[in-house]
Amino acid sequence: MPVTKTAKRALRSSEKKAVVNKIITSRLSYAIRKALKSHAEKDIDNVYSLADRAAKKKLIHKNKASRIKARISAVALKSMKKEKTPKKISKKVLKK
Repeated sequence: MPVTKTAKRALRSSEKKAVVNKIITSRLSYAIRKALKSHAEKDIDNVYSLADRAAKKKLIHKNKASRIKARISAVALKSMKKEKTPKKISKKVLKK
């Protein structure tokens, strides 16, 4: 336990900050799970925003934020490729 007055104050402050940090990191992890399931553009944008905010507050490393965004976008691109429209027949093929 802290002994001095300033140490007690610092403990109170760090406990408050820990609660806020926990909220931010849990929101990020929830958003990542949601984006991986839904592949919706608004969910992906939300993950980008939360990852950047967490990196700005130094809750996660900036490279981890970048890695999170890259993985989310890779999954989104993969799902878009599955929803590809059928190819149109070109005029050259029709002439033959």
